Amino acid sequence: MNFRFILGIVVIVASIIFASISFTETNIEYMSFNEALRADKKAQVKGEWVKDKPVYFDPVKNSFSFYMKDDNETEFQVILEGAKPNNFEIAESIVAKGKCSDNIFHASSVLTKCPSKYEGNNEALKNTI
Repeated sequence: MNFRFILGIVVIVASIIFASISFTETNIEYMSFNEALRADKKAQVKGEWVKDKPVYFDPVKNSFSFYMKDDNETEFQVILEGAKPNNFEIAESIVAKGKCSDNIFHASSVLTKCPSKYEGNNEALKNTI
């Protein structure tokens, strides 16, 4: 067989394998804290900040720590390697991406969903029509 033909097939097969591995690593499922604790992979947990628990930023380690309650009312400490996310105090909900270990969720990123300034009062709008 032709050397170029074999080399082309090897490059195509290697590309397909690389693409499938990359896809499975970036495909992160939504889970509860308990499911993330049992899973041995990265997870996304949606919930809300527990405001009556301590919040702490360690400038030496560059880590931000807070407590979060998921949709099943399970509460975990979340440690984010990095600074506090923007608009954290006014967030309606939080999505933390990371892994659970020792009943602590170690987040690689935290996303905040803030109330939209463009959402209007529907009752006031109905009364004006």
